Amino acid sequence: FVRLDLFLKASRLVKRRSIAQELCDAGKALVNGREAKPAKEIKQGDHITLLFGTRHIEFEVLDVLAPSKKIEPTLLYRVLAEKRTAQKDNV
Repeated sequence: FVRLDLFLKASRLVKRRSIAQELCDAGKALVNGREAKPAKEIKQGDHITLLFGTRHIEFEVLDVLAPSKKIEPTLLYRVLAEKRTAQKDNV
Protein backbone atom coordinates (compact mmCIF):
# COMPACT_ATOMS: atom_id res chain seq x y z
CA PHE A 1 0.00 0.00 0.00
CA VAL A 2 1.02 3.62 -0.51
CA ARG A 3 -0.52 6.90 0.63
CA LEU A 4 -2.72 8.74 -1.86
CA ASP A 5 -0.64 11.94 -1.73
CA LEU A 6 2.59 10.00 -2.35
CA PHE A 7 1.02 8.07 -5.23
CA LEU A 8 -0.20 11.25 -6.92
CA LYS A 9 3.30 12.77 -6.63
CA ALA A 10 5.13 9.60 -7.76
CA SER A 11 2.81 9.17 -10.76
CA ARG A 12 3.40 12.83 -11.66
CA LEU A 13 -0.32 13.52 -11.77
CA VAL A 14 0.52 16.46 -9.49
CA LYS A 15 3.84 18.29 -9.24
CA ARG A 16 4.20 18.41 -5.47
CA ARG A 17 2.93 16.40 -2.53
CA SER A 18 1.58 19.58 -0.94
CA ILE A 19 -0.66 20.10 -3.98
CA ALA A 20 -1.94 16.53 -3.63
CA GLN A 21 -2.71 17.21 0.03
CA GLU A 22 -4.57 20.42 -0.88
CA LEU A 23 -6.68 18.53 -3.46
CA CYS A 24 -7.62 15.96 -0.83
CA ASP A 25 -8.39 18.56 1.83
CA ALA A 26 -10.64 20.41 -0.63
CA GLY A 27 -12.59 17.22 -1.45
CA LYS A 28 -11.27 17.13 -5.02
CA ALA A 29 -9.67 13.69 -4.82
CA LEU A 30 -11.99 10.70 -4.79
CA VAL A 31 -11.00 7.07 -4.28
CA ASN A 32 -13.58 4.58 -5.47
CA GLY A 33 -16.18 7.37 -5.54
CA ARG A 34 -15.55 8.67 -2.00
CA GLU A 35 -13.66 11.72 -0.83
CA ALA A 36 -10.24 10.71 0.44
CA LYS A 37 -7.72 12.09 2.90
CA PRO A 38 -4.05 12.42 1.86
CA ALA A 39 -3.12 9.40 4.04
CA LYS A 40 -5.69 7.09 2.36
CA GLU A 41 -3.95 3.85 1.45
CA ILE A 42 -4.08 3.13 -2.27
CA LYS A 43 -3.92 -0.36 -3.71
CA GLN A 44 -3.87 -1.87 -7.17
CA GLY A 45 -7.31 -1.71 -8.81
CA ASP A 46 -8.50 1.43 -7.00
CA HIS A 47 -10.25 4.08 -9.10
CA ILE A 48 -9.16 7.65 -8.40
CA THR A 49 -10.90 10.77 -9.66
CA LEU A 50 -9.17 14.16 -9.57
CA LEU A 51 -11.10 17.39 -10.03
CA PHE A 52 -8.84 20.18 -11.34
CA GLY A 53 -11.12 23.18 -11.84
CA THR A 54 -12.82 22.45 -15.16
CA ARG A 55 -10.85 19.23 -15.80
CA HIS A 56 -11.92 15.87 -14.35
CA ILE A 57 -9.68 12.81 -14.68
CA GLU A 58 -10.61 9.28 -13.64
CA PHE A 59 -7.96 6.58 -13.64
CA GLU A 60 -7.28 3.09 -12.37
CA VAL A 61 -4.24 2.24 -10.25
CA LEU A 62 -2.21 -0.42 -12.06
CA ASP A 63 0.67 -0.62 -9.60
CA VAL A 64 1.77 0.91 -6.34
CA LEU A 65 5.42 1.47 -5.77
CA ALA A 66 7.76 1.60 -2.86
CA PRO A 67 8.86 5.23 -2.39
CA SER A 68 12.49 4.35 -3.18
CA LYS A 69 11.75 2.71 -6.56
CA LYS A 70 12.03 4.67 -9.78
CA ILE A 71 9.50 3.63 -12.42
CA GLU A 72 7.96 5.20 -15.49
CA PRO A 73 4.94 7.10 -14.09
CA THR A 74 2.61 6.05 -16.90
CA LEU A 75 3.01 2.40 -15.83
CA LEU A 76 1.37 3.21 -12.49
CA TYR A 77 -2.09 4.12 -13.80
CA ARG A 78 -4.47 3.91 -16.74
CA VAL A 79 -6.75 6.82 -17.63
CA LEU A 80 -10.37 5.71 -17.79
CA ALA A 81 -12.04 9.04 -18.51
CA GLU A 82 -11.08 12.65 -18.95
CA LYS A 83 -13.47 15.52 -19.48
CA ARG A 84 -13.62 19.26 -19.30
CA THR A 85 -16.62 21.18 -18.07
CA ALA A 86 -17.60 24.70 -19.00
CA GLN A 87 -16.43 27.30 -16.56
CA LYS A 88 -19.29 28.89 -14.65
CA ASP A 89 -19.82 32.63 -14.92
CA ASN A 90 -20.17 34.52 -11.66
CA VAL A 91 -23.03 36.76 -12.75
